[in-house]
Order: sequence, then C-alpha cells, then structure tokens
Amino acid sequence: MSSTQQLAILLLPPCSLFGIGSFAEPFLQANRLAGKPLYQLQFYSWTGQPVSLGGGISYPVAGSLREAGHVDQLFVLSEGVLPFADAALCCNTLAALASRCSLLGGVNCGAWWLASAGLLDGYHATIHWPEHAAFADRFGKVVASQHVFELDRGRFSCAGGLAQIDGALALIGRQHGVELVESIAAVLCAERVRSSDERQRVPLLARVGEKHPKLTEAVMLMEANIEEPLTTDEIATLTNQSRRQLARLFKQYLDDSPSRYYLQLRLERARQLLRNTGKSVVQIGLLCGFSSGPHFSTVYRSYFNISPREERFPGEAEFVDGE
Repeated sequence: MSSTQQLAILLLPPCSLFGIGSFAEPFLQANRLAGKPLYQLQFYSWTGQPVSLGGGISYPVAGSLREAGHVDQLFVLSEGVLPFADAALCCNTLAALASRCSLLGGVNCGAWWLASAGLLDGYHATIHWPEHAAFADRFGKVVASQHVFELDRGRFSCAGGLAQIDGALALIGRQHGVELVESIAAVLCAERVRSSDERQRVPLLARVGEKHPKLTEAVMLMEANIEEPLTTDEIATLTNQSRRQLARLFKQYLDDSPSRYYLQLRLERARQLLRNTGKSVVQIGLLCGFSSGPHFSTVYRSYFNISPREERFPGEAEFVDGE
C-alpha cells in the first residue's frame, strides 16, 4: 500500500510500557526502514486522560477514542480483564467505529472487549493464555484458539508478550512483504518469527500447579534431551518414581502418555528448525532424535499431515532437504 495507514490503539488498563512498546515498535521500525511513513500510530484512552502504567508512570494519549478522526485499523490493547464503569458504552463505541475500519484487533486481552461488543462472532480469535478458558466459555459465538495470533478476514487478535511482536510483523508482512518483516525482525533481534498456526507456549507450572514437581521435572528432562531421547523408564528412574506413576501423572494433567508427549516436543522442535534454519531434513531428523531421514519424514507427515520438505518457507526452497 502506498498511503499511510492510520492506526488507532485504545489502551484499557492494565497496561505496561513493555506491552505497548512490543506491539508498537515493529510499526515504527517499518517506517524507519522503508524511509517513509507507512503507519501513523495514535494512542487513545477511554477517558481521554493519560493511562497509568503503575509505579508512578503514565502514558500520554491523543485523547478519548470518541475523539478519533480517520482510522484505518483499530486495536484494543489490554493486559487483563478489569471491568470499568463505562465498559458497556465503550463496547458500543467500538461497534460504532467498526464499519469505519478495514481491520479490528485485540492485543493481549484486548480481544475480550471486541468480543463483548459482538465484533468477533463467527471469527477465529485468540487471547493471552491465562484468560483463554474464561474467554471460550463466555463468548460461545467466537471460535476461540490458543494460537499466538489469529488473522481472520477483517479481525486480528494476538496473545501477550512476544506474541505481540509476531502479530504486528504478520500485519506488516501482509501489506508490505516478507523482506521488510525480515529486516524488522533483525533490528529487533527476533530469533524467529512465529506464524499464526503456532500455539501459545503455556508454562507447564501454570497448567499443573506447584503440587506436581515430578511432572515438571520429567518434562524438563525431555526438553533437555531432544537429540538423544531418554526412555520412559529412564525418565521415571531419574524422577524417582515408577513408570506407572509417571504415566498416571501425564494422563491426569496433560491428557497424554509420556512417549507421545515426548514425541510431540521433538516434532515441534523439528518444525522450528525447518522453518528457521537451512539444515537438511536428515540433519534436523538426527538433531531431534530420529534414526534416519526417511523415518523422520514418515513420522512428521503422520503428525502434521505434510512432509518436512513441504513445511519449509518458500524462500528456503533452495536448500537441499536430503529426503
């Protein structure tokens, strides 16, 4: 696109300087690297007053969202779901502005407010993982996912933290191409850019709590031994429990067997290497604990429904896979 895109970002507390910066910085870098204003960012609050970030820090805004002029893309950024007095009126305002925007987005927990306004009904949407269960339960008409971000027609949503960078880069790439995205990622020292089909990495401790240190220890052993996988018996011994006890923990809290969970970790690691390195399929298979290239390819296709060769990005096609 040749014209400058007008981005309005509504900040609904709680917000942090990191949260605001991680979403905004890719767009600012896009302007710098392109040598022209591809994006014009304006921040708003509901009241029109600066937004408190805690610790005595306030973030300045251009005014109230109701005072916003021309808007191409409208985002709601929030790092939690805190009810406020004018929440219903705010949602009505978002709904009224929707027809004026080519894209509506929810950042971190911002999707909650878009869904409250009925703007995500029938769309795929994600939210930061601590709120996912409540989000899916509350908004039955939304196709709730646990992906790092979702881009469904004129709707965008992303999880928090580094997922905000991934999401912003995806929006930039859609308009201005992969070359600019790669340049921005390099400036931001982003080791890799995640795609929309990757799931949020929910900390194991958050899923199972602090009462099951042996399960956490077992998973940490798996993650530390990808290239030379341990047997289930070895993991049980190293965590001071029986094989049966280990299997029971995995089934109860992860709804999986130890071997299947371990295989998934190895395949996910292989997927990252395929997408972000030039190593051959044979090399990646060996690095992820598979005995041969053909065996790795067979297992990979069975799990992901595509071959390792098909997984690669188009720009990496010149590398020899070794299949």
